[in-house]
Amino acid sequence: ASQTGGAAAGWEFAPGFKTPGLAHLLTHLDPRVTDALKLADHGMRTTPLASIGLAVDGQHVTLDGAATNSPDAAAWADLHARLMRFATKLAPFREMTPPRLARKAGNNTFGLAKLGLSLRRLGTADFREFLRKILINVADVLEDNLHDDRLRGLLAFDTTLGTWLGPRSPNSLILLLNRLSGGLPAYPVGGMTTVACAMTNAAEAAGVSLCRSAPVAQVIVANDRATGVALEDGEEITANCVLSAIHPGITLENLVGPAHLDTGVLRRARAIRSRGGASKLHLALTGLPDFGGADLRQRLVIAGSINAIETAFNAVKYGNVPDRPVMELIFPSLYDTGLASTGHHVVSAIVQFAPHDPADRDAARAAMLENTLSVLEDHAPGLRALIVHAELLMPYDIADRYRLPDGNWHHAELSVEQMLFLRPAIGIAQYATPIPGLWLGGAGPHPGGGISGASGWNAAGEILKVGGP
Repeated sequence: ASQTGGAAAGWEFAPGFKTPGLAHLLTHLDPRVTDALKLADHGMRTTPLASIGLAVDGQHVTLDGAATNSPDAAAWADLHARLMRFATKLAPFREMTPPRLARKAGNNTFGLAKLGLSLRRLGTADFREFLRKILINVADVLEDNLHDDRLRGLLAFDTTLGTWLGPRSPNSLILLLNRLSGGLPAYPVGGMTTVACAMTNAAEAAGVSLCRSAPVAQVIVANDRATGVALEDGEEITANCVLSAIHPGITLENLVGPAHLDTGVLRRARAIRSRGGASKLHLALTGLPDFGGADLRQRLVIAGSINAIETAFNAVKYGNVPDRPVMELIFPSLYDTGLASTGHHVVSAIVQFAPHDPADRDAARAAMLENTLSVLEDHAPGLRALIVHAELLMPYDIADRYRLPDGNWHHAELSVEQMLFLRPAIGIAQYATPIPGLWLGGAGPHPGGGISGASGWNAAGEILKVGGP
């Protein structure tokens, strides 16, 4: 593409209507990246958003960090404080290279010891509670501490957003801790494209040369070392170091090839689980709908209970479309007038859960759209009459458009089995690959997921340790 950003870049999905990008909110942009690249100086502006759990009867629940208008306000403030104690202890792991489980592995022993001591300083009771909760499901925790189904549903949705997990899936609580550590979701003014543009401008200001519309066909390996890349048009670019930010499996199996990899590495690369369960909906509207008086400048979530989310997830386990999808939606045209003409608006929604490999793709897409619009109409009567055009990208559409296996935005599923030294797989979890000179960045390696820059920053640190590019 001629525009940087990949899936973060927006596009015109109907005449006169533009999307803010496949992703539309920031949750974990690494402060190391923000500060070092001076992204604000290069045009990036963000607006923090509160989350509103929509109810059909208009009795919505609002969540703004530790504050909520729910009857469970006091209980949530207490639970939030306890969870944040754990979340802040885990957050530094995002800035570290995962340890290698081997003797003389060269791990950051001091950093790991410091983090271990920090966890131990929680105190005996809290440390025991941390160990008890770290691998349990989020539904149990929410049901033990809260009574408001609306608030439970909102928190459970945030936990499972973009994952292949339901709220009752084992180990799901750790994803809520990860979510909480990122702070409030924020809308980048101008859409996610502005984040990519700010990074591009910062890179070029530092002297980096960027090649656009230059698809890579192969990583060149000579004398068992990566020495550059070959482009699809036949041009070859030599380099002392190659860093790939695309899916690790595609990097190793397709761009490097089996001839340069041993069987174990190739098998593990092929076994990376990347099932996508999120679809992306864009609506072009002739006006603003009424969601029971909800503030449309905030983040809206339709996930009325834990069971509503779990039921939607149950459908995709068998390749089916849920009858009642759950979703988050924003109205980016309320921030950016350039996305639609005056008086017209754009809805950008992430809808879950969607099958990634149904028997009939066209039928699944049509059913998913119909069921989603039905849920939206229940919460905003008359919305259908405002629709000029609807675009729904299912996981397989996302896979085809962006070369993301099974349509997973995070390249590899976010699960305990694919975290830290297991992400994306043993042997390629510390950013280095078995091919000297070839490194991994992007969402595939630790810490994975989201538009954060953390993985690339960590990878760059490892490259510099061995002498730089």
